[in-house]
Amino acid sequence: MLLAAATILVELFTSEGCSSCPPADAALARLHERQPVPGVKLLVLSEHVDYWNNLGWKDPYSDELFTERQSRYGPRMYTPQAVVDGRLDVLGSDQDGIARAAASAATEPHGQVTCAASPQKKNNYFFSVTGLPPHGPAQVLLAVVEDGLTSKVLRGENEGRTLPHTAVVRSLKGVGSVAASAADWTGEAEIPQDPAWKSTRIVVFVQDRESLRVLAAGSL
Repeated sequence: MLLAAATILVELFTSEGCSSCPPADAALARLHERQPVPGVKLLVLSEHVDYWNNLGWKDPYSDELFTERQSRYGPRMYTPQAVVDGRLDVLGSDQDGIARAAASAATEPHGQVTCAASPQKKNNYFFSVTGLPPHGPAQVLLAVVEDGLTSKVLRGENEGRTLPHTAVVRSLKGVGSVAASAADWTGEAEIPQDPAWKSTRIVVFVQDRESLRVLAAGSL
């Protein structure tokens, strides 16, 4: 049984240059829309890696940052790869496997994240984290994600396909540090903006710097 309702982060490492990735992108969208795990809120991130870019098609959403982030989760790097709660590796197209991993992760304690717009500074938000479980030094990360994106792929393994995307990470940055064993944290950060981004949301999560376990996550 779940100890308490939890929000679980699901990161999908994907690429438009990978013919195995569209089913995983579709699975991520279904997880986001249907929320199939009772008592658990799934927060999903689509992180497009850049190591497929020299094989015929440059993914317009790819960034070296996401390749580096994927490499931190261990030497077994592939696409599509889902990482659940910062520590559980699942084939990205295995929707049921991701749901099971999220349900398992939710049986362990997690903190709570709340977000609120600053009444004084445009594009600034206040963040509050409470009830963190025991942990080492941790980092607070802020992701700006965009939904409803589509690409018509002109070359490479997905040539001729129009690919839809959900929760594409447009920006990912650290906005704070949490001392080891601290249960709470508060902070303020400016949200990155770009006129090319249309339908964006904010996802904030706290991650142990050493174990990489996600200690808390929330969205606005």
